[in-house]
Amino acid sequence: MKKYIQALIGLLILLGLDQWTKYLAVVHLKGTGGITLIEDVFRLQYLENRGVAFGMFQNQTWFFLPFTIFIALFMIFLYYKIPASNKYFPLRLCIILVTAGAFGNIIDRARQQYVVDFFYFKLIDFPIFNVADCYVVIAVILFVILILFYYKEEDLERDIPFFSNKKKG
Repeated sequence: MKKYIQALIGLLILLGLDQWTKYLAVVHLKGTGGITLIEDVFRLQYLENRGVAFGMFQNQTWFFLPFTIFIALFMIFLYYKIPASNKYFPLRLCIILVTAGAFGNIIDRARQQYVVDFFYFKLIDFPIFNVADCYVVIAVILFVILILFYYKEEDLERDIPFFSNKKKG
């Protein structure tokens, strides 16, 4: 039970941080030309993203809401399946980050039909993104590193039946 309470607290803190930064973006960036932090490299620039990653699929909220809810529920299911041992804390953290990112953006979509984005790496002309997006990207990178270099296949198959590719019976 303790791991679920800690996860919920972590999730709420991450959601709060995401929503707070989006609020600050609305208050301080909306209607401005943005704020350059590093000339020709990094800016804070307000954008109402009505699509998904990188602005694709504009104005398709009807699709995003159920899909994001499905992803979040799947992450909760995975969290439930992962043992509470310290060994799997990094994996549980990845799930919390992905879930916080999904919920952070779905809150915006449900409330206002768009997501507030504000980080812009001008140097590489990367699409504008937000804190929730950072959670998801960090979680995916960490997950790949963990699966490739930290966890052994035998550990995952033994400790987390969901990861097993062996047929039973």
